[in-house]
Amino acid sequence: MLKVFPLIILAMLFNGCSKESDSGYMKKAEDELKKNNISEAVLSYENLIKEYPESPLAPQALSKLASLYQNKLVKGIDSPKSLSRAAELYREIFDKYPDSKEAPEGLFMSGFILANELSSYNEATATYNLFLENFPDHKLAPAAKDELENMGLSPEQILQKKITSGK
Repeated sequence: MLKVFPLIILAMLFNGCSKESDSGYMKKAEDELKKNNISEAVLSYENLIKEYPESPLAPQALSKLASLYQNKLVKGIDSPKSLSRAAELYREIFDKYPDSKEAPEGLFMSGFILANELSSYNEATATYNLFLENFPDHKLAPAAKDELENMGLSPEQILQKKITSGK
């Protein structure tokens, strides 16, 4: 037993030292994306978010992860679930990191996916209103207002509405 004990201690030390840094996870995710290893990139982003929730890289990792789901690049998940997951992740950026530079775009994208991809108009309306309440002067505020005005309308209906109103 005495001969095994130092080996156990040594193994525990090496195991404790092997934890990846937040920037290490981000670099690994980006490297995996370049190699088109989406599942490995997803895992690295998820590990960064889980292990370093206070990292300044966490909102960026959430945004990149959401984009992978939005673009339906994650294997083994159907389109509606992928889009739903993207909307959740984009919203999570605002919920967890409301002061981050990614928060406004995250909240807007959540509303956009809910309205235009998932036809969840009530939830999209609430999300766009929350966006406008928190970011009234953001560059996407006019787009959020347009989305609210035209939600649920086909492109033809939007065009007809603009022609009729003279805009």
